[in-house]
Amino acid sequence: MSRIAPLRLREMVKKELRQLLRDQRTRAVIFVAPVIQLLMFGYAVNTDIGDTATFVVDYDRSQVSRELIDAFLSTGYFELAGRSQRARDLTQALDAGDAIVGIEIPRGFAAQLASGGTARVQVIVDGTESNTATIALGYAGQIVQQFGMARANMTGSLPPGVDLRVRAWYNPTLESQVYNVPAVIGVLLMLMCLLLTALAVVRERELGTLDQLMVSPLTPEELMLSKTLPVAVVGLVDLVLISVVAVLWFDVPIRGFPPTLLLAALLYILAGLAVGLLISTISRTQQEAFMTMFLFFQPAIILSGFFYPISSMPEVFQWITLLNPVRHFLEIVRAIFLKGEGLSGLWPQFLALALMAAVVLRLAVVRFPKTVSQ
Repeated sequence: MSRIAPLRLREMVKKELRQLLRDQRTRAVIFVAPVIQLLMFGYAVNTDIGDTATFVVDYDRSQVSRELIDAFLSTGYFELAGRSQRARDLTQALDAGDAIVGIEIPRGFAAQLASGGTARVQVIVDGTESNTATIALGYAGQIVQQFGMARANMTGSLPPGVDLRVRAWYNPTLESQVYNVPAVIGVLLMLMCLLLTALAVVRERELGTLDQLMVSPLTPEELMLSKTLPVAVVGLVDLVLISVVAVLWFDVPIRGFPPTLLLAALLYILAGLAVGLLISTISRTQQEAFMTMFLFFQPAIILSGFFYPISSMPEVFQWITLLNPVRHFLEIVRAIFLKGEGLSGLWPQFLALALMAAVVLRLAVVRFPKTVSQ
């Protein structure tokens, strides 16, 4: 490895920082866009349901059936979209998309409950929206179970054989934003790192300045570090900005030690910058670099556990995710924010990020001299 001259490196870092921050539009993209994107993703990436359009067919038309319907509507998860005495109206509402959930209460519902028998209620959901349907069915099951237990207590019927009491740790209300917003931070940091570095070397080549840099005393290591360090500083500033928004705007708790999060973010940012620089060195044009960046970014997000649990993926893809820096950082950031986990419990993820950053950055340095001859 060539010797790094601190003075040359310092001047190059200054030059790269000036180049990054001199344009007002670039500053807006670097510091304002991540905050706006966090706000958008924080609300858009939301698996909670609320005011779900619900169509009711109540054949029983009793006080008890009305109480059951009120139990559904009072939760805020379901909103009455219509009611009828005909089953075909429920079918038409689901077919037309006017309702997502249908509740059908048969005749004799109240009488069955009063006699201590088993009363049946049918809940129908639109399966084309599978996530909403799954969550709605879960809520409906809980509402019906609680309603049945309350009626048993009122009438003196036999209580259920098992009294199930559940408690969710780390996210007691099971709000999806509390789980998703920390992950959005990781996605935005990776996107910024790739955008700011994937075009770096290619832009130098297209502007004709790469040849000037190659005949200068700069070593490949110094050039790569000068491209990396300024963006790493910008990435850490972005981390602080969007973390503050996550805590103050979305009420996401941060139970861990903030310096642990900064260390994890630094390793993650270096890994992202290394990938961006490697893409930059193997691309001949900015368009090619941009396309290659998204060929990496999209699978990295899909295989990170952001949208889908890694445990539900085929085993071969679970092994592939171990090479994905986004996966390791999402595990770290969620554990720090929600569980208050420290370095001692997350050292495998920290080690993986450090190794990825070192190996990929070294590949970019080795690859760099060959870009001039292409």
